[in-house]
Amino acid sequence: MYLAAPSTRASRASDAFARDLMGRVVRFLLVVLGLLIMAVGLVTTPLPGHLGLPILMVGLIIVLRNSFKARRRFVAIQRAHPKVVFPLRRLLRREPEVVAVFWQQALRVERLVLRTPRLRFMGRTRRSLVRGRRRAPAATPVAAVPTICAAE
Repeated sequence: MYLAAPSTRASRASDAFARDLMGRVVRFLLVVLGLLIMAVGLVTTPLPGHLGLPILMVGLIIVLRNSFKARRRFVAIQRAHPKVVFPLRRLLRREPEVVAVFWQQALRVERLVLRTPRLRFMGRTRRSLVRGRRRAPAATPVAAVPTICAAE
């Protein structure tokens, strides 16, 4: 025997409205939370330790995922200044390449600070480390181990 279910046609419109309203409220609260996290990250960035920038990035991720206007503005800034925003975009991916982004930013800072290529050392150091890692150490000869035959 089937249980009688109430008609869902009358409640669909109001459920959709309630779901839409709740989604908007939750998105608004997440944007406010993201802005607060960004404010904390902005305040803690100049402090000793490197905690401010990751906090700022988490807040930016939350805001960009929940605000259409912020996402549109971010795309406009990206089109206007692609070299500045590209590292941020790489960090906003699902699986960010954090080490690669920080390495490239360190190379950019080195290029700004040390104008002459002769003084720059980071790229040369990395290349020498990579070359050293590629060379396999020579195989050490194993001492001849006498074999004992059971037939003797």
